[in-house]
Amino acid sequence: MSDVTPSAHQLFARKRRQNHEGIRVVVTGQVGLDKRPFLESVVKLAGDGGHDVALFNVGERMYAEAPDISSGRILDLSRRRLTTLRRSVFKDILQAAATGQNIIVNTHATFRWKHGLFLAYDHTQMVELDADLYVTLVDNVDAVHERLQRDHDVKHTLKDILVWREEEIVVTEAMAEAVAGYGHAYVMSQSNPAVAAQSLFRLMFEPGRKRVYPSYPMTHVLDQSEILAEIGRFRDAIAEHFITFDPADMDEKQLLSEAGEATKRGEDSVTLRVHGRDITLGVTEITQVARDIDGQIYARDFKLIDQSDMIVSYIPALPTGKPALSSGVERELQHAFEGTKEVYVVWRPDCEPSPFVTETATAIFRSVDDLLAHCQQHGCVGDVQLPLTGQ
Repeated sequence: MSDVTPSAHQLFARKRRQNHEGIRVVVTGQVGLDKRPFLESVVKLAGDGGHDVALFNVGERMYAEAPDISSGRILDLSRRRLTTLRRSVFKDILQAAATGQNIIVNTHATFRWKHGLFLAYDHTQMVELDADLYVTLVDNVDAVHERLQRDHDVKHTLKDILVWREEEIVVTEAMAEAVAGYGHAYVMSQSNPAVAAQSLFRLMFEPGRKRVYPSYPMTHVLDQSEILAEIGRFRDAIAEHFITFDPADMDEKQLLSEAGEATKRGEDSVTLRVHGRDITLGVTEITQVARDIDGQIYARDFKLIDQSDMIVSYIPALPTGKPALSSGVERELQHAFEGTKEVYVVWRPDCEPSPFVTETATAIFRSVDDLLAHCQQHGCVGDVQLPLTGQ
């Protein structure tokens, strides 16, 4: 396994430690994510690991500084007062950063309100903050919809949710590149909170740990329970030893499948269990955003590969003995190869892999344990007790 060139944020973090400065992280995300509980879990995880982290929730601090503003009405302020209020709150954050604290800033990159679309940050203050990481949190569209229904008085459609999410990702990346240069912006799903919290903690405090995009067949093995169990063990092993950006942490294709099944039954709505309660969505509304969901999955998965050091692809054997190799996995391998990433393949079938695999792979292994042993030999993971997965 060849050495991987340090990412931009890894170099920043190294410099911070040399200068005895704290790690600074800006976390953005659309309305309806409820980022605070997730970020509080990251703070706790850091504390358990011996790192004190201060969490600054910009919206809450703005309300606290202006008690005359009714809850949920802050975006109705004039743009001038809203900007002044935000700048005042951010001055306190800059003072904390100057003391050398580790900080996470919970904010938005954009607002879309009655005034239209506008920025939710001040460029000059972001330059002064000089953050190491810019992370956009994302979640499944139905999960965001449920929270908006439950906790917010925000009129919306599924299309709105998808547009808001894309705006946050694009503007946060532009912010990061304008302030710190390429390589500091990440997209992370909070759909699997424990894994996501661990990954963010590792990004902050273990920048030398390798970042991995785990790749594997999904749609066409849904009826293969044993293969799904294999893939689950593979995902768990990779998440244990690396910083992972797992594409299956978001599963909006399932929403499209539910709508398709409802259509076959002649029904015009689907009922889903989300966050412990039932929500009902119209089939027409779901199908109207099918192309948007597919397009965002395509773009997001490539983004996850781009922000990784390497891709590790698990190819199981079907009951027939043939490889469960999907066109999606082949496309991911090619994209990683063309992006000069390290490409590792765990090949389970007895037959030999095709040139479409061998010509893009840095190395091919017969088991997950072989892969991890190789990584351990080359210092990419710590001590691993093998056999680990038996596969």
